[in-house]
Amino acid sequence: MDARNIGLRNIEVADTRICAIDGENGKLIYRGYDILDLVSHSTFEETCFLLLFGDLPTKSELLQFTSGLREMRTLNDGIYKNLKNRPPTARPMDILQSSAVDLADYDPDIQDDTKETNVQRAIMLISTIPTIVAAWNRIRQGLEPLEPLEELTHAENFLYMLFGERPTHEVAKIFDICLILHAEHSFNASTFAAREIASTKAHLYASISGAIGALSGSLHGGANTQVMNMLLEIGESNNVENWVVKKLKDNEKIMGMGHAVYRTTDPRAEVLYRLSKAIARERNTPWFDITEQIEKVTRKYFYENRKQSIYPNVDLYSASLYYSLAIPRDLNTAIFAISRISGWSAHVIEEKFAEAAPKPALYRPKAVYVGRYCGPMGCEYNPIEKRPKAE
Repeated sequence: MDARNIGLRNIEVADTRICAIDGENGKLIYRGYDILDLVSHSTFEETCFLLLFGDLPTKSELLQFTSGLREMRTLNDGIYKNLKNRPPTARPMDILQSSAVDLADYDPDIQDDTKETNVQRAIMLISTIPTIVAAWNRIRQGLEPLEPLEELTHAENFLYMLFGERPTHEVAKIFDICLILHAEHSFNASTFAAREIASTKAHLYASISGAIGALSGSLHGGANTQVMNMLLEIGESNNVENWVVKKLKDNEKIMGMGHAVYRTTDPRAEVLYRLSKAIARERNTPWFDITEQIEKVTRKYFYENRKQSIYPNVDLYSASLYYSLAIPRDLNTAIFAISRISGWSAHVIEEKFAEAAPKPALYRPKAVYVGRYCGPMGCEYNPIEKRPKAE
């Protein structure tokens, strides 16, 4: 089997109008718009509209869309009750995955699978996922969840529900940019999981729950938590070089470095580098400096010893940024999901309603069997009493 095909690498499985990645030149495009333009001029709410509807909104469209998002933030009492029945040791991503599919129980139109209904479901999910994450963080601490505030932006409201106080404009803007950066990234593992589930005609909640499950893995969304664990283990900048070189000599990965698609700097990492640096200077934390040193040492080692170039990915600087904002480490991946719910939903809707040609079909990849082979008639079945005894 061609090694390039392992894990479906370089295999084109569908058309999409949602996102394009130019890995050679470090470009990320949402519906035709460069991510660097969006983080400079847009908001997360406007970016969500773009992903769901295909173009930037007019002023009246954005006002209506934003109002809809704000009105749907409050959770059904049954969801709160379910959260309070979970053990406080439950992992946030497990809580989020099960809660996403629990929302289907409170959808009176669950049998309606039209495009219009799915768009409304997507808006509701974008609104309520942050409420679930913030509510769980308080419930596991023995605190009552805070009610969302409609007058706040998406970023402001989440930070308020998480910490119990309204964030500054500067902090809210930084978090809003983070949400834009994480909103979409083409056919990554979680997005593909969502589309594969949608191809079976399962409802949106099932697709999103599957995507959250895929995101929870340490090689996908969980990588940013591992980056922060690495920073804490290193402790200070003076320890970076010896720590990194030892890991690389032992052929271990440096989390946050390298990417399956980009062959140059991940454009999201460039933005997160600046944001992490700014918040570190404001709050006098060491994590940006340690992260920057990790990048430098890793790149130098690869160049001198492997004659290769390696660049930071989106996880490297997001970890130090979130930690400096006092966000609990185990919520990093859940925050990723708060943002990515917009991209996932757009992909599920595209998968269901054939917005891009060719018409979507049930995914059914082919596997290469490499197991036991006893000839054309198969292996001979021996009754258990005639099988060889174990040594």
